[in-house]
Amino acid sequence: MLANFKINTKYNDVYDIAEQVKKVVEESGVQEGTCLVYNPHSTAGLAVYSPWDPAGFVDLDEEIRRLIPTKVDFRHQHDTPQDAAGHVKSALLGISGNFIIHEGKLLIGGSQAIYFLEFDGPRKREFYVKIQAD
Repeated sequence: MLANFKINTKYNDVYDIAEQVKKVVEESGVQEGTCLVYNPHSTAGLAVYSPWDPAGFVDLDEEIRRLIPTKVDFRHQHDTPQDAAGHVKSALLGISGNFIIHEGKLLIGGSQAIYFLEFDGPRKREFYVKIQAD
């Protein structure tokens, strides 16, 4: 089973996609298997993070910006300095996540959720969820 979702993003924003992924897993009917979440964009990323403390996202954002600041001296400049920084951020965070399906449910921790992170934008984005039975 393959599902596709569309997102209209804002610059440097975070989107909780865990419920959409869980719904695909449940609708698939697969009891044991894997769930691949894939983002086909080079200036956006995926992360597993805790949804319980909004200040955690501030920490994450500040650390990402500290590690990869938006600057004009990147050697590759496609559109803007934020675009170049977005490529580096995406490469470091990653564009996919693989999760276990057990007893028909997505196996993630109680204090975890799956997030789509926009490092450029605003953009029309999408992500895919692929379910594979064992």
